Parts: sequence; C-alpha cells; structure tokens
Amino acid sequence: MGNRINIKNRKAYHDYELIEKFNAGLQLVGTEIKSIRLGKVSLSDSYCVFVNKELYIRGLQIAEYAWASYNSHDPGRERKLLLNRKELNKLQRKVKESGLTIVALRIYIAETGYAKIEIALAKGRKQYDKREVIKRKDTQRQMERMQKIK
Repeated sequence: MGNRINIKNRKAYHDYELIEKFNAGLQLVGTEIKSIRLGKVSLSDSYCVFVNKELYIRGLQIAEYAWASYNSHDPGRERKLLLNRKELNKLQRKVKESGLTIVALRIYIAETGYAKIEIALAKGRKQYDKREVIKRKDTQRQMERMQKIK
C-alpha cells in the first residue's frame, strides 16, 4: 500500500480539549471507499451521536465518486461507527454524565485496507482558552528555534 491516506480535522484540535481517543471502523456503502482513497473527504463539521445504543457520525462529507454509475452514494449521509460494545457503553456514559462530545479527528486507511476513523471524547474550549493555547504553542516554538540556533 504505497499511498497513505491521512485526512485530519484541524479545527477539532483547535476548538476542543481532547480527553480520550478511540479508533473505529466505518460502515461504508458503494463507492465511498474509492472516494476516501482519492482523499475526497471533509471532516470539518462532523460530530458523533448515539441512536439506539449505536454510534453514528453526522456531517462527514465523502464526495461522490466521479466514475460511478447511477448508483452513487449520498455524500452527507449518517454513517455507523463500528466499536466494541464495551467502548460504546463507556462513551455513552461519559457523554450523558459530564456533557462531553465526540468529535472526529482523522480518517485513514489501515494496513488491512479498511477505512478507519479516529474519534475523541472532547470538551469544548472557550475563546480565551483558545488564545492561551495559541500563545503557549508560539512560545514553545520560539524556544525550540532558540535551542536550534545555539
């Protein structure tokens, strides 16, 4: 597998404080895997919700495959995430109790050839928290530059 697909949701890293990460499989139909392999995916506004004790992702945009026939997929449909029951119960309990949310961080193709999605249990950041994080990263970068120079 020469070409590595790794599509990240940079907005999630900025807007949320990540608490715990999970890897999940995606239940795909038709030509969705071909579009993912071409990199035609947008994670920017995606989030996860529980429906009947199953976890679904909403807002994940997988573009239609250009060379598909009449039976192409719907780009914005809900997709089921494949996790163990133990992990699903843990996530559902945390989301219910503490008001956390589940966001998608990245989509990648695993060594086995299957499309996987990395999700995280996250807590939203306030505007002043975002500024503080940016300031901390900038000072860290400057310190690393100074160490490189010396």
